[in-house]
Amino acid sequence: MASLLITGGAGFIGSHTVLVLLEAGHELVVLDNFANSSPIALDRVMELAPADASKRLQVIEGDVRCAEDLDRAFCAASASIAGVVHFAGRKAVRESVEQPLLYWDVNLGGTRSLAEAMGRHGCGLVVFSSTATVYGEPEVFPLLEEMPTPPVHPYAQTKLAAEQMLAALVRSQDWRVASLRYFNPVGAHPSGRIGEDPNGIPNNLFPYITQVAAGRLERLRVFGDDYPTRDGTGERDYLHVMDLAEAHAVALDHLLQHQGAAQVTLNLGTGHARSVLEVVQAFERATGISIPYEVLPRRAGDVPKLEASPESAAQVLGWRASRSLEQMCRDGWAWQRANPNGYQ
Repeated sequence: MASLLITGGAGFIGSHTVLVLLEAGHELVVLDNFANSSPIALDRVMELAPADASKRLQVIEGDVRCAEDLDRAFCAASASIAGVVHFAGRKAVRESVEQPLLYWDVNLGGTRSLAEAMGRHGCGLVVFSSTATVYGEPEVFPLLEEMPTPPVHPYAQTKLAAEQMLAALVRSQDWRVASLRYFNPVGAHPSGRIGEDPNGIPNNLFPYITQVAAGRLERLRVFGDDYPTRDGTGERDYLHVMDLAEAHAVALDHLLQHQGAAQVTLNLGTGHARSVLEVVQAFERATGISIPYEVLPRRAGDVPKLEASPESAAQVLGWRASRSLEQMCRDGWAWQRANPNGYQ
C-alpha cells in the first residue's frame, strides 16, 4: 500500500476519503490548517477505521501555502510519499465573489506551493479536487468533460487555473494527474459520526436543510424561484459523499498503476439533476420532518442547472455513484441529529 499526503483531509470530503483510504490499507499524512474544519473529524475517523489505522495516520497542522509546513508533511511518512490527494482550498461561490484575492491566493497559490513541494520531494502524482462550476452557465446537458469551460466566478476560475497548471506539469514533467470535477456532494457517513460542519450559516443547500430540521435555523432560504427549470428553483446533480470518497480511492489506484505521464479529467455526479424543492421534498419523505422555507432573490454566481454525464468516470475508472437521494437524506440527517452543533 502507498504512503499518501492528503491536504485538507479534515474537511467534509477529505475526512470521508481519509476513512476510505485507511480502510484500503494506505499510510496517510494529513495536512490541514483547520480554517474551515475540525481536528475532531479525524478523531472520529479513527473510531471508524480499522484497528491498526492509528499506526498509519499522522496529522500535521499547517497551511498548503507554506513551504515549511509542506516539507514537514512530506518528511513525516515512514516511506516516500507516492501520491497526493489535494482537497485544501476555499469553496464558497458567494465568498469568492466578495473576496476574489483570497480565492486566488488559497486555491491557485496553494496548489502552486504544493506542486513545488512535490517537485522537491520527487512526487509527481496528484488527485485534484476540482468543481463542476468550471462549466460556467451551460445550456446543454448532461455535461461532458470536453465541453467549454468559461467559469463565471472566482471559485471556478481558480479551480480551472489549478487544473491547467497541473496539466502543464503532465506535459513538461510526466506527472500523473486526475482532476475530479465534483457536482454536489451531500449526506454523511452512515454511522453519523462524521459529516458536513460548515462555519456559520451554510452556503450549500443540504447542510442548510439539516440545520433547519435540527432547529438551528428557522427556515431554509431558497435563492430564486424564477430559473428556467422544472419548478423555477436551481437544479443540481447531488451525490452521496461516500460515493465521492470511493471515487478518489479508485482514481488514486488508477494513477498508481499507470506508468508514465497521465492526465484524466472526470465529472463525478449521478447524471440526475434535482431541484432545490425536490431535495426538500425528498428530505421530508425520508425523515418525516417538515422544512419551512422562504424564497429570496437569486444569489450572485449561481447558475440555473448543473448535471453531469458520469460516463467517462465509468469507462476510465469503472466508478458509478450507487447511493440514492433518500440515502443521502437519511445519512445526512443521522449526522445532524447526532451532532446538532457539528463537531463543537
